[in-house]
Amino acid sequence: MNDIANIDDIKLLVNSFYDDVKKDETIGYIFNEIIGEDWSHHLPIMYTFWNTVLFGEAGYTGNPVRKHAELDKKTPLKAEHYTRWFELWTATTDRLFAGEVADRAKERAKAMVQLIDMKVQWAREGKSIM
Repeated sequence: MNDIANIDDIKLLVNSFYDDVKKDETIGYIFNEIIGEDWSHHLPIMYTFWNTVLFGEAGYTGNPVRKHAELDKKTPLKAEHYTRWFELWTATTDRLFAGEVADRAKERAKAMVQLIDMKVQWAREGKSIM
């Protein structure tokens, strides 16, 4: 099994992951209701995001913490949502890739889940998330 090596691998990972997410009983509804049928905007953002996270490539300029805090106001994010997201990310990564970058993808995802969960909780309490 190959490691994640380039943007094409990231696209495969992200597309496969979201194919699983869309069907998932725990978190699928969040993505399906918020994003709907047209993923043409969301997926390229995720390709750029993960290319920045995994390879340090410039391009991603978004704010995932703020996006999730905004999402939480529409549909409250719970611990089981974050847990399931990470389970699916890990399973998809392990199904498709093995190696240092794949391991880094899982490590960074875990750290991001923890950070986003904490910052969303802070936003609920009216604390600064920046």
